Amino acid sequence: MKRGVRAVVAVAAALGGVAVPQAGAVAAEPRLAAAPKRVEIVRELGEFVIPHRLEFGGTVVGGISGIDRDPVTGRWYLISDDRGRYGSARFYTARLSFDPRSGAFRGVTLTSARTFHRPDGSAYPEYGRPWSVDPESIRFDPWSRRLLWASEGDRPDKANPGIPVSPVALRWADTQGTEVGKIPLPRTLRMTNTESGPRRNFGIEGVTTTKKHVVAALEGPRYEDGEPPTVEHGAPVRITVFGRRTGRPAAQFVYPLDRLPQAPNPADGLSDTGISELLAVSATRFLALERTWLEGVGYRARIYEFDITRATNVLSRDTLTAPYRPVRKRLVHEFTGTVENFEALAWGPKLATGECSLVAASDDNFYAPERSVFQALAVKGCPRRLD
Repeated sequence: MKRGVRAVVAVAAALGGVAVPQAGAVAAEPRLAAAPKRVEIVRELGEFVIPHRLEFGGTVVGGISGIDRDPVTGRWYLISDDRGRYGSARFYTARLSFDPRSGAFRGVTLTSARTFHRPDGSAYPEYGRPWSVDPESIRFDPWSRRLLWASEGDRPDKANPGIPVSPVALRWADTQGTEVGKIPLPRTLRMTNTESGPRRNFGIEGVTTTKKHVVAALEGPRYEDGEPPTVEHGAPVRITVFGRRTGRPAAQFVYPLDRLPQAPNPADGLSDTGISELLAVSATRFLALERTWLEGVGYRARIYEFDITRATNVLSRDTLTAPYRPVRKRLVHEFTGTVENFEALAWGPKLATGECSLVAASDDNFYAPERSVFQALAVKGCPRRLD
């Protein structure tokens, strides 16, 4: 999210007990683990703030838009959405410390800064150039031991007519950051220079992996799918499931974004709301981080759990005018106090108390009043096979 910018078939019967005769069914797969039916936030474990514009590894740290953890080594990966102002497209490795007995979250220690590279070894073009990237989400994939990262892409709009089209992209990289493959996207996710496809700053913002699939969410509605949320209505957002073996889109579902909690101040001020991250709970259940910014009001952030089991597969639909069944979602957590621009969500280590940990992080937009906050939560109902 840029501050101040406007910005299965239901799954097969073995998973959900319902099969809707539409193209692109998602094949049944084992669960990540035998997760209970509901994710519950038990308590807060602590908070840590990275100093504003910290210099590290020849870069300025900020714009943290995605995090994930290697459960074998305990190494964390943090992606920055900096688009060339303070360094090339990049990510960081880090250690996150938890008290071994109480689970209290002690802090973040950066260990390296690594540039993303194209297959030929060159860095990606900077903002405003063709084929530039806008890194927004990162996952360490435990099944392939590679990194998967999402670029939101870019396009011209009325306020930015000179911006060239840069594609939305899902890229595989080795743990040093060199691209080793891409996931083909369906036509509904392609950026254009007309009022079709994803809006500017509404490309892929969240991505997660399961044993057999990659799942990615747009931040907000495509032009063809309706207007962004207002105080009167929410908006439909597409979540796409890709087959890991084929690398191709298998299904697409509609996630219902909340309406705005209130009007901006002034009433005609800017607003920006959408899905800022996804996280798998099982083969069919996920967490969505919804984040809203309202001019003159500030941020709101919520975590929802949703299930794709009985949702309609809309992969073949260019519009959402025909009836469909969206995913079912349930509120799990609402951030309180001074709410930041939370854009990252990842499972942390298991706790000695029997729960597991969940870590959220915020993007400070390299803007002094905002902060790079890491907040840890104790959770029941998450995947048990974490370490």
